Amino acid sequence: MYNQLVRLEVMKNIGKEVDSFMEKYLTPVEKIWQPSDFLPDPSSEEFKHDLEEIQTFAHEMDYDVFVTLIGDCITEEALPSYESWIMGIDGVDQENGNGWSKWVRSWTAEENRHGDLLNKYLYLCGRVNMREVEITTQYLIQDGFDLGTSMDPYRNFVYTSFQETATNISHRRVGTFAKQTGNKKLAKMCAVIAADEARHAKAYKNFVERIFELDPSEMMLAFEDMMRKKIVMPAHLMRESGQKAGELWSHFSDAAQRCMVYTAQDYIDILKELLEDWKIEHIDGLNVQAQKAQEYLMKLPGRLQRVTDRISTPDLEYQFKWIKS
Repeated sequence: MYNQLVRLEVMKNIGKEVDSFMEKYLTPVEKIWQPSDFLPDPSSEEFKHDLEEIQTFAHEMDYDVFVTLIGDCITEEALPSYESWIMGIDGVDQENGNGWSKWVRSWTAEENRHGDLLNKYLYLCGRVNMREVEITTQYLIQDGFDLGTSMDPYRNFVYTSFQETATNISHRRVGTFAKQTGNKKLAKMCAVIAADEARHAKAYKNFVERIFELDPSEMMLAFEDMMRKKIVMPAHLMRESGQKAGELWSHFSDAAQRCMVYTAQDYIDILKELLEDWKIEHIDGLNVQAQKAQEYLMKLPGRLQRVTDRISTPDLEYQFKWIKS
């Protein structure tokens, strides 16, 4: 069990810098893009042409890539669960308000645009059974999630550092595949979302870096704990109508792996990136337990690589209710 009082003190110290974090990693509302910037304008004479273009390209998309796009949208739409979780971690004072609660609300406001944009695109594209997508989204929010972080800010910031990076990869890859098939509108949508995720990942990685400066041993142990548990994706309890919580996740992750949008190799590469960004190998002043955690973390990519090299991706495609037959 972690020392809550120490965590609160560290969060209080770093919280004094939140305004500078917001200035560096978030974009003012009046300046940032909005979903309507990338969607066809219903009042425009070009609307019918733009709509036909969206629908034509959507129907030509690879099945697994399209499934991944829908799953990414659903993941983004479950934002209420993520905000409520992060608002409850130690050091984020929602009741009285502090720098951290201000950060969480502002970060959430930026993230909220992602689901709005993708949801409207899917509605317009004509290939999606929106009711089934909406059922999955409602279930995902209703079922909640367990990230294995408890209310520990150290563990939560490891998670968000990892997850924001993974989300960047997924959106960026879908956008790349879209661009390769001439679908420039969707490519732009995915690119701007991916850019947001990259900024947010830098922010959370910076938070962890600051914690390492103030409380290195406990931060190292928190990092080790999260990697031993494995980072679960926020949509791991995903399901369709008539299913139990989590029943759909393996089918979705298989689709993402098959089309190379997000793979087991990406998981290893993200871990390597975090180890390098946080200079884990060179952190000193650790207690004995934290030194062992440091050794474990440095060896982990090699261990995961040996396992991943033996894993084959299932070839069988699952027929998702999200897509119209």
